Amino acid sequence: MAVIKPGIPKGTRDFLPETMFRRQYVINTIRTIFEKYGYEPLETPSIERLDILSGKYGDEGDQLIFKILRRGTGIEKAGPGDRAFQVTDVNEVIDFALRYDLTVPLCRVVAMYQTELTLPFKRYQIQPVWRGERPRMGRYREFYQCDADVVGTTSMLADADNIALIHDVLTSLGFDKFAIRINNRKILTGIVEYSGVPETKGMDVLAAIDKLEKISMDGVKQELKNRDIPDAAIQKILPILEIKGDAFSILDDMASVLQISEKGLEGISETRELFTLLNELGLPKHHYAMDLYLARGLNYYTGPIYESIVAEPNVGSLTGGGRYDQLIGMFLGRDIPATGTSFGIERIIDVMTEMNMLPSKQTAAQALVTIFDETTRAASLNCAKQLRAAGIKTDLFHQASKLKKQFNYADKKGIPIVVVIGPEEIPKNEVTVKLMKTGEQSQVKTADLVAFIERI
Repeated sequence: MAVIKPGIPKGTRDFLPETMFRRQYVINTIRTIFEKYGYEPLETPSIERLDILSGKYGDEGDQLIFKILRRGTGIEKAGPGDRAFQVTDVNEVIDFALRYDLTVPLCRVVAMYQTELTLPFKRYQIQPVWRGERPRMGRYREFYQCDADVVGTTSMLADADNIALIHDVLTSLGFDKFAIRINNRKILTGIVEYSGVPETKGMDVLAAIDKLEKISMDGVKQELKNRDIPDAAIQKILPILEIKGDAFSILDDMASVLQISEKGLEGISETRELFTLLNELGLPKHHYAMDLYLARGLNYYTGPIYESIVAEPNVGSLTGGGRYDQLIGMFLGRDIPATGTSFGIERIIDVMTEMNMLPSKQTAAQALVTIFDETTRAASLNCAKQLRAAGIKTDLFHQASKLKKQFNYADKKGIPIVVVIGPEEIPKNEVTVKLMKTGEQSQVKTADLVAFIERI
Protein backbone atom coordinates (compact mmCIF):
# COMPACT_ATOMS: atom_id res chain seq x y z
CA MET A 1 0.00 0.00 0.00
CA ALA A 2 1.35 3.40 -0.99
CA VAL A 3 1.91 5.72 1.95
CA ILE A 4 0.67 9.30 1.58
CA LYS A 5 2.88 11.79 3.37
CA PRO A 6 0.58 13.85 5.60
CA GLY A 7 0.62 17.64 5.35
CA ILE A 8 -1.56 20.73 5.09
CA PRO A 9 -1.43 23.77 2.78
CA LYS A 10 0.75 26.69 3.85
CA GLY A 11 -1.15 29.32 5.74
CA THR A 12 -3.56 26.79 7.30
CA ARG A 13 -3.35 25.01 10.64
CA ASP A 14 -4.65 22.05 12.60
CA PHE A 15 -5.89 22.88 16.09
CA LEU A 16 -5.29 20.13 18.63
CA PRO A 17 -7.51 19.97 21.75
CA GLU A 18 -5.30 22.12 24.02
CA THR A 19 -5.22 24.83 21.34
CA MET A 20 -8.95 24.51 20.73
CA PHE A 21 -9.73 25.09 24.41
CA ARG A 22 -7.77 28.35 24.24
CA ARG A 23 -9.48 29.40 21.02
CA GLN A 24 -12.88 28.61 22.50
CA TYR A 25 -12.04 30.70 25.55
CA VAL A 26 -11.28 33.74 23.37
CA ILE A 27 -14.21 33.24 20.98
CA ASN A 28 -16.69 32.59 23.80
CA THR A 29 -15.51 35.74 25.61
CA ILE A 30 -16.04 37.79 22.45
CA ARG A 31 -19.42 36.18 21.75
CA THR A 32 -20.61 36.90 25.30
CA ILE A 33 -19.73 40.60 24.97
CA PHE A 34 -21.31 40.84 21.51
CA GLU A 35 -24.58 39.59 22.98
CA LYS A 36 -24.18 41.85 26.03
CA TYR A 37 -24.25 44.78 23.59
CA GLY A 38 -27.42 43.50 21.91
CA TYR A 39 -25.94 41.92 18.76
CA GLU A 40 -27.63 38.91 17.16
CA PRO A 41 -25.89 35.92 15.48
CA LEU A 42 -25.65 35.42 11.70
CA GLU A 43 -23.91 32.87 9.49
CA THR A 44 -23.39 32.94 5.71
CA PRO A 45 -22.00 30.38 3.21
CA SER A 46 -18.25 29.86 2.82
CA ILE A 47 -18.71 30.29 -0.94
CA GLU A 48 -19.98 33.53 -2.45
CA ARG A 49 -20.58 34.56 -6.05
CA LEU A 50 -17.42 36.15 -7.42
CA ASP A 51 -19.27 39.25 -8.63
CA ILE A 52 -20.51 39.80 -5.06
CA LEU A 53 -16.94 39.95 -3.72
CA SER A 54 -15.04 41.59 -6.58
CA GLY A 55 -14.32 45.31 -6.54
CA LYS A 56 -15.00 45.76 -2.81
CA TYR A 57 -11.48 45.45 -1.35
CA GLY A 58 -9.26 47.61 -3.57
CA ASP A 59 -6.84 46.30 -6.18
CA GLU A 60 -4.56 44.62 -3.63
CA GLY A 61 -7.46 43.02 -1.78
CA ASP A 62 -9.11 41.71 -4.95
CA GLN A 63 -5.86 39.95 -5.84
CA LEU A 64 -6.06 37.99 -2.57
CA ILE A 65 -9.51 36.54 -3.22
CA PHE A 66 -9.46 32.74 -3.46
CA LYS A 67 -11.32 32.03 -6.70
CA ILE A 68 -12.92 28.64 -7.35
CA LEU A 69 -12.28 27.09 -10.76
CA ARG A 70 -14.68 24.60 -12.25
CA ARG A 71 -14.47 22.71 -15.50
CA GLY A 72 -17.51 21.89 -17.56
CA THR A 73 -21.09 23.09 -17.53
CA GLY A 74 -24.42 21.66 -18.51
CA ILE A 75 -26.82 18.97 -17.35
CA GLU A 76 -28.71 16.54 -19.55
CA LYS A 77 -31.12 13.71 -18.91
CA ALA A 78 -29.36 10.33 -18.68
CA GLY A 79 -32.47 8.20 -18.54
CA PRO A 80 -36.08 8.10 -17.36
CA GLY A 81 -36.26 10.01 -14.11
CA ASP A 82 -32.48 10.41 -13.89
CA ARG A 83 -30.20 13.38 -14.47
CA ALA A 84 -26.44 13.35 -14.86
CA PHE A 85 -23.70 15.93 -15.43
CA GLN A 86 -22.10 16.00 -18.84
CA VAL A 87 -19.14 18.22 -19.76
CA THR A 88 -20.21 20.55 -22.54
CA ASP A 89 -17.55 23.23 -22.06
CA VAL A 90 -13.98 22.30 -21.13
CA ASN A 91 -12.86 25.89 -20.53
CA GLU A 92 -12.13 26.92 -16.96
CA VAL A 93 -14.96 29.02 -15.52
CA ILE A 94 -14.80 31.20 -12.41
CA ASP A 95 -18.22 31.83 -10.92
CA PHE A 96 -17.52 31.59 -7.21
CA ALA A 97 -14.93 32.46 -4.57
CA LEU A 98 -14.24 31.72 -0.94
CA ARG A 99 -15.49 34.34 1.49
CA TYR A 100 -12.85 37.12 1.86
CA ASP A 101 -14.41 38.86 4.86
CA LEU A 102 -17.72 39.01 6.71
CA THR A 103 -18.74 42.57 5.81
CA VAL A 104 -19.62 42.08 2.15
CA PRO A 105 -21.69 38.93 2.89
CA LEU A 106 -23.57 40.97 5.52
CA CYS A 107 -24.37 43.60 2.89
CA ARG A 108 -25.66 40.90 0.57
CA VAL A 109 -27.85 39.48 3.37
CA VAL A 110 -29.33 42.91 4.13
CA ALA A 111 -30.11 43.43 0.44
CA MET A 112 -31.70 39.98 0.10
CA TYR A 113 -33.73 39.97 3.33
CA GLN A 114 -34.46 43.65 3.86
CA THR A 115 -38.18 43.05 4.49
CA GLU A 116 -37.40 40.45 7.17
CA LEU A 117 -34.88 42.50 9.15
CA THR A 118 -35.74 45.16 11.73
CA LEU A 119 -33.51 48.22 11.41
CA PRO A 120 -31.24 49.10 13.03
CA PHE A 121 -30.03 45.52 12.56
CA LYS A 122 -27.24 44.58 14.97
CA ARG A 123 -25.52 41.36 14.00
CA TYR A 124 -22.40 39.48 14.98
CA GLN A 125 -20.71 36.79 12.92
CA ILE A 126 -17.87 34.42 13.83
CA GLN A 127 -16.73 32.36 10.84
CA PRO A 128 -13.60 31.54 8.82
CA VAL A 129 -12.48 33.62 5.83
CA TRP A 130 -9.83 32.95 3.19
CA ARG A 131 -7.18 35.17 1.61
CA GLY A 132 -4.22 34.48 -0.65
CA GLU A 133 -1.77 35.97 1.85
CA ARG A 134 1.94 35.28 2.13
CA PRO A 135 1.89 33.34 5.42
CA ARG A 136 3.74 34.83 8.39
CA MET A 137 3.05 35.55 12.05
CA GLY A 138 -0.43 36.96 12.39
CA ARG A 139 -1.29 36.33 8.72
CA TYR A 140 -2.86 33.13 7.46
CA ARG A 141 -4.68 31.98 4.33
CA GLU A 142 -7.52 30.56 6.39
CA PHE A 143 -8.50 32.34 9.58
CA TYR A 144 -11.47 33.34 11.68
CA GLN A 145 -13.00 36.77 11.90
CA CYS A 146 -15.36 37.99 14.61
CA ASP A 147 -17.49 40.89 13.37
CA ALA A 148 -20.08 43.13 15.00
CA ASP A 149 -22.01 45.56 12.78
CA VAL A 150 -24.96 47.94 13.00
CA VAL A 151 -27.02 48.49 9.86
CA GLY A 152 -29.61 51.21 9.36
CA THR A 153 -28.46 54.23 11.36
CA THR A 154 -26.25 57.26 10.67
CA SER A 155 -25.91 58.07 14.38
CA MET A 156 -22.35 58.48 15.62
CA LEU A 157 -23.53 56.70 18.78
CA ALA A 158 -23.46 53.44 16.80
CA ASP A 159 -19.76 54.04 16.05
CA ALA A 160 -19.06 55.06 19.65
CA ASP A 161 -20.81 51.94 20.95
CA ASN A 162 -18.69 49.80 18.61
CA ILE A 163 -15.52 51.38 19.99
CA ALA A 164 -16.80 50.78 23.54
CA LEU A 165 -17.40 47.15 22.58
CA ILE A 166 -13.81 46.85 21.30
CA HIS A 167 -12.54 48.25 24.59
CA ASP A 168 -14.75 45.85 26.57
CA VAL A 169 -13.53 42.81 24.61
CA LEU A 170 -9.84 43.65 24.88
CA THR A 171 -9.97 44.42 28.59
CA SER A 172 -12.04 41.28 29.27
CA LEU A 173 -9.37 39.21 27.51
CA GLY A 174 -6.72 40.75 29.78
CA PHE A 175 -5.19 43.38 27.51
CA ASP A 176 -4.00 46.54 29.21
CA LYS A 177 -1.44 48.24 26.96
CA PHE A 178 -3.50 48.82 23.85
CA ALA A 179 -4.72 51.83 21.90
CA ILE A 180 -7.77 52.31 19.70
CA ARG A 181 -6.74 54.66 16.89
CA ILE A 182 -9.54 56.73 15.36
CA ASN A 183 -9.82 58.82 12.20
CA ASN A 184 -12.42 59.69 9.57
CA ARG A 185 -12.28 58.98 5.84
CA LYS A 186 -14.00 62.31 5.18
CA ILE A 187 -11.12 64.13 6.86
CA LEU A 188 -8.70 62.21 4.65
CA THR A 189 -10.79 63.13 1.61
CA GLY A 190 -10.56 66.73 2.76
CA ILE A 191 -6.76 66.45 2.94
CA VAL A 192 -6.71 65.16 -0.63
CA GLU A 193 -8.94 68.02 -1.79
CA TYR A 194 -6.86 70.60 0.11
CA SER A 195 -3.63 69.30 -1.44
CA GLY A 196 -5.02 69.61 -4.96
CA VAL A 197 -4.43 65.96 -5.82
CA PRO A 198 -6.87 64.65 -8.46
CA GLU A 199 -9.60 62.41 -7.05
CA THR A 200 -8.25 59.47 -9.09
CA LYS A 201 -5.00 59.66 -7.10
CA GLY A 202 -6.73 59.96 -3.73
CA MET A 203 -6.20 56.34 -2.73
CA ASP A 204 -2.49 56.66 -3.53
CA VAL A 205 -2.26 59.51 -1.04
CA LEU A 206 -4.14 57.55 1.63
CA ALA A 207 -2.01 54.44 1.08
CA ALA A 208 1.16 56.49 1.59
CA ILE A 209 -0.17 58.29 4.68
CA ASP A 210 -1.21 54.99 6.26
CA LYS A 211 2.45 53.86 6.27
CA LEU A 212 3.73 56.80 8.36
CA GLU A 213 4.40 54.77 11.52
CA LYS A 214 6.30 52.12 9.57
CA ILE A 215 8.40 54.26 7.21
CA SER A 216 8.63 57.69 8.94
CA MET A 217 7.89 61.12 7.43
CA ASP A 218 10.77 60.89 4.94
CA GLY A 219 9.45 57.50 3.85
CA VAL A 220 5.97 58.90 3.29
CA LYS A 221 7.44 61.73 1.25
CA GLN A 222 9.29 59.25 -0.95
CA GLU A 223 6.23 57.02 -1.18
CA LEU A 224 4.16 59.97 -2.41
CA LYS A 225 6.82 60.76 -5.01
CA ASN A 226 6.86 57.12 -6.12
CA ARG A 227 3.11 57.32 -6.62
CA ASP A 228 3.50 60.41 -8.85
CA ILE A 229 1.97 62.86 -6.41
CA PRO A 230 3.08 66.42 -7.40
CA ASP A 231 5.66 68.14 -5.19
CA ALA A 232 3.28 71.06 -4.56
CA ALA A 233 0.71 68.65 -3.14
CA ILE A 234 3.32 66.85 -1.03
CA GLN A 235 4.36 70.16 0.52
CA LYS A 236 0.76 70.68 1.64
CA ILE A 237 0.24 67.14 2.94
CA LEU A 238 3.35 66.66 5.09
CA PRO A 239 2.75 69.56 7.54
CA ILE A 240 -0.72 68.18 8.28
CA LEU A 241 0.82 64.91 9.45
CA GLU A 242 2.86 66.79 12.04
CA ILE A 243 -0.22 68.18 13.82
CA LYS A 244 -0.21 66.87 17.41
CA GLY A 245 -2.31 67.16 20.55
CA ASP A 246 -5.51 65.68 21.96
CA ALA A 247 -8.41 64.83 19.67
CA PHE A 248 -10.23 68.15 20.02
CA SER A 249 -7.15 70.32 19.45
CA ILE A 250 -6.23 68.26 16.38
CA LEU A 251 -9.76 68.67 15.03
CA ASP A 252 -9.67 72.43 15.69
CA ASP A 253 -6.39 72.69 13.75
CA MET A 254 -7.78 70.60 10.92
CA ALA A 255 -10.91 72.76 10.74
CA SER A 256 -8.76 75.78 9.96
CA VAL A 257 -6.77 73.86 7.33
CA LEU A 258 -9.74 72.25 5.56
CA GLN A 259 -12.00 75.29 5.29
CA ILE A 260 -12.31 74.79 1.53
CA SER A 261 -13.45 71.16 1.86
CA GLU A 262 -17.11 70.59 2.69
CA LYS A 263 -16.47 66.85 3.02
CA GLY A 264 -13.49 67.43 5.30
CA LEU A 265 -15.46 69.74 7.59
CA GLU A 266 -18.27 67.18 7.74
CA GLY A 267 -15.74 64.57 8.84
CA ILE A 268 -14.37 66.91 11.52
CA SER A 269 -17.89 67.48 12.86
CA GLU A 270 -18.62 63.73 12.97
CA THR A 271 -15.33 62.98 14.70
CA ARG A 272 -15.81 65.71 17.28
CA GLU A 273 -19.22 64.23 18.11
CA LEU A 274 -17.71 60.74 18.25
CA PHE A 275 -15.06 61.74 20.79
CA THR A 276 -17.69 63.55 22.86
CA LEU A 277 -19.77 60.35 22.97
CA LEU A 278 -16.75 58.23 23.93
CA ASN A 279 -16.14 60.60 26.82
CA GLU A 280 -19.79 60.30 27.88
CA LEU A 281 -19.55 56.49 27.68
CA GLY A 282 -16.71 56.69 30.16
CA LEU A 283 -13.96 55.04 28.10
CA PRO A 284 -10.50 55.53 29.67
CA LYS A 285 -8.83 58.23 27.58
CA HIS A 286 -5.46 56.44 27.52
CA HIS A 287 -7.06 53.65 25.48
CA TYR A 288 -8.21 55.73 22.48
CA ALA A 289 -6.82 58.63 20.48
CA MET A 290 -7.12 60.62 17.25
CA ASP A 291 -4.76 59.39 14.54
CA LEU A 292 -4.64 61.63 11.46
CA TYR A 293 -2.64 59.17 9.38
CA LEU A 294 -4.85 56.14 9.96
CA ALA A 295 -6.39 55.36 6.58
CA ARG A 296 -7.26 51.62 6.48
CA GLY A 297 -6.96 49.97 3.11
CA LEU A 298 -10.51 49.00 2.16
CA ASN A 299 -12.24 51.21 -0.39
CA TYR A 300 -15.71 51.03 1.10
CA TYR A 301 -15.19 53.14 4.25
CA THR A 302 -17.09 56.44 4.18
CA GLY A 303 -16.78 57.97 7.67
CA PRO A 304 -15.21 57.13 11.04
CA ILE A 305 -12.52 54.42 10.91
CA TYR A 306 -10.77 52.78 13.82
CA GLU A 307 -8.32 50.03 14.65
CA SER A 308 -6.65 48.80 17.83
CA ILE A 309 -3.01 47.91 18.35
CA VAL A 310 -0.96 46.54 21.24
CA ALA A 311 2.40 47.92 22.33
CA GLU A 312 4.04 44.52 21.90
CA PRO A 313 4.49 42.25 20.12
CA ASN A 314 4.31 44.17 16.85
CA VAL A 315 1.83 42.12 14.84
CA GLY A 316 -0.27 44.89 13.33
CA SER A 317 -3.84 45.71 14.29
CA LEU A 318 -5.96 43.39 16.45
CA THR A 319 -9.25 44.98 15.39
CA GLY A 320 -10.32 47.18 12.54
CA GLY A 321 -13.51 48.74 11.32
CA GLY A 322 -15.48 51.83 10.48
CA ARG A 323 -18.51 53.26 8.75
CA TYR A 324 -19.51 52.12 5.27
CA ASP A 325 -22.72 53.94 4.32
CA GLN A 326 -22.63 53.15 0.60
CA LEU A 327 -21.58 49.49 0.36
CA ILE A 328 -25.04 47.97 0.81
CA GLY A 329 -26.29 50.34 -1.89
CA MET A 330 -24.18 48.44 -4.43
CA PHE A 331 -26.64 45.56 -4.00
CA LEU A 332 -29.83 47.59 -3.56
CA GLY A 333 -29.55 50.70 -5.70
CA ARG A 334 -30.11 52.86 -2.60
CA ASP A 335 -27.83 53.48 0.34
CA ILE A 336 -28.37 52.01 3.79
CA PRO A 337 -25.94 53.30 6.44
CA ALA A 338 -23.82 50.80 8.34
CA THR A 339 -20.85 50.66 10.68
CA GLY A 340 -18.95 47.84 12.31
CA THR A 341 -15.74 46.32 13.57
CA SER A 342 -13.83 43.10 12.97
CA PHE A 343 -11.67 41.26 15.49
CA GLY A 344 -8.57 39.52 14.13
CA ILE A 345 -9.06 36.43 16.24
CA GLU A 346 -5.87 34.75 15.03
CA ARG A 347 -3.69 37.72 15.89
CA ILE A 348 -5.38 38.11 19.25
CA ILE A 349 -4.71 34.46 20.08
CA ASP A 350 -1.12 34.70 18.80
CA VAL A 351 -0.45 37.72 21.01
CA MET A 352 -2.15 36.17 24.04
CA THR A 353 -0.13 32.98 23.54
CA GLU A 354 3.15 34.86 23.28
CA MET A 355 2.32 36.95 26.34
CA ASN A 356 1.12 33.91 28.38
CA MET A 357 -2.35 35.42 28.75
CA LEU A 358 -4.37 32.29 27.95
CA PRO A 359 -5.60 29.83 30.59
CA SER A 360 -3.96 26.41 30.53
CA LYS A 361 -6.47 23.69 29.79
CA GLN A 362 -6.05 20.32 28.10
CA THR A 363 -9.46 18.75 28.61
CA ALA A 364 -13.06 19.64 29.26
CA ALA A 365 -13.43 16.82 31.78
CA GLN A 366 -13.92 17.76 35.42
CA ALA A 367 -13.66 14.20 36.69
CA LEU A 368 -12.38 10.77 35.65
CA VAL A 369 -14.14 7.61 36.79
CA THR A 370 -11.75 4.65 36.92
CA ILE A 371 -12.39 0.99 36.05
CA PHE A 372 -10.88 -1.12 38.85
CA ASP A 373 -11.66 -4.54 37.33
CA GLU A 374 -14.43 -6.37 35.49
CA THR A 375 -16.39 -6.99 38.69
CA THR A 376 -16.64 -3.25 39.48
CA ARG A 377 -17.25 -2.03 35.94
CA ALA A 378 -21.05 -1.75 36.28
CA ALA A 379 -20.66 0.40 39.40
CA SER A 380 -18.19 2.67 37.59
CA LEU A 381 -20.52 3.04 34.62
CA ASN A 382 -23.40 3.91 36.91
CA CYS A 383 -21.24 6.49 38.71
CA ALA A 384 -20.24 8.13 35.45
CA LYS A 385 -23.88 8.23 34.40
CA GLN A 386 -24.81 9.86 37.72
CA LEU A 387 -22.16 12.58 37.35
CA ARG A 388 -23.01 13.33 33.72
CA ALA A 389 -26.73 13.57 34.54
CA ALA A 390 -25.81 16.22 37.12
CA GLY A 391 -23.95 18.25 34.47
CA ILE A 392 -20.45 17.31 35.64
CA LYS A 393 -18.19 16.74 32.62
CA THR A 394 -16.97 13.21 33.18
CA ASP A 395 -14.38 11.07 31.41
CA LEU A 396 -14.49 7.29 31.79
CA PHE A 397 -11.46 5.03 31.52
CA HIS A 398 -12.44 2.40 29.00
CA GLN A 399 -10.69 -0.68 30.36
CA ALA A 400 -9.57 -2.18 33.60
CA SER A 401 -5.97 -1.18 34.23
CA LYS A 402 -3.68 -0.51 37.14
CA LEU A 403 -4.83 2.55 39.04
CA LYS A 404 -1.38 4.10 38.58
CA LYS A 405 -1.91 4.09 34.82
CA GLN A 406 -5.34 5.68 35.20
CA PHE A 407 -3.99 8.35 37.57
CA ASN A 408 -1.20 9.11 35.08
CA TYR A 409 -3.81 9.52 32.35
CA ALA A 410 -5.75 12.02 34.48
CA ASP A 411 -2.53 13.87 35.32
CA LYS A 412 -1.45 14.20 31.68
CA LYS A 413 -4.92 15.33 30.62
CA GLY A 414 -5.22 17.81 33.47
CA ILE A 415 -8.36 16.21 34.90
CA PRO A 416 -8.61 17.58 38.44
CA ILE A 417 -10.69 14.84 40.12
CA VAL A 418 -10.42 11.04 39.95
CA VAL A 419 -13.17 8.80 41.30
CA VAL A 420 -12.16 5.25 42.32
CA ILE A 421 -14.74 2.50 42.81
CA GLY A 422 -13.15 -0.77 43.93
CA PRO A 423 -14.22 -3.94 45.76
CA GLU A 424 -13.75 -2.20 49.11
CA GLU A 425 -15.95 0.79 48.22
CA ILE A 426 -18.93 -0.98 46.65
CA PRO A 427 -20.22 -2.79 49.80
CA LYS A 428 -20.09 0.51 51.73
CA ASN A 429 -21.88 2.47 48.96
CA GLU A 430 -18.83 4.72 48.86
CA VAL A 431 -16.26 5.98 46.37
CA THR A 432 -12.74 7.29 46.82
CA VAL A 433 -12.22 10.81 45.45
CA LYS A 434 -8.67 11.95 44.73
CA LEU A 435 -7.78 15.59 44.07
CA MET A 436 -4.95 15.41 41.56
CA LYS A 437 -3.46 18.80 42.40
CA THR A 438 -2.90 18.06 46.10
CA GLY A 439 -3.06 14.26 46.19
CA GLU A 440 -5.72 14.47 48.93
CA GLN A 441 -8.12 11.50 49.05
CA SER A 442 -11.59 11.35 50.63
CA GLN A 443 -14.15 8.62 51.19
CA VAL A 444 -17.52 9.88 49.97
CA LYS A 445 -20.94 8.23 50.05
CA THR A 446 -22.15 7.49 46.50
CA ALA A 447 -25.35 9.47 47.15
CA ASP A 448 -23.30 12.51 48.21
CA LEU A 449 -20.76 12.40 45.35
CA VAL A 450 -22.35 15.06 43.13
CA ALA A 451 -22.68 17.55 45.97
CA PHE A 452 -19.10 16.81 47.10
CA ILE A 453 -17.66 17.52 43.63
CA GLU A 454 -19.77 20.65 43.19
CA ARG A 455 -18.30 22.04 46.43
CA ILE A 456 -14.71 21.58 45.24
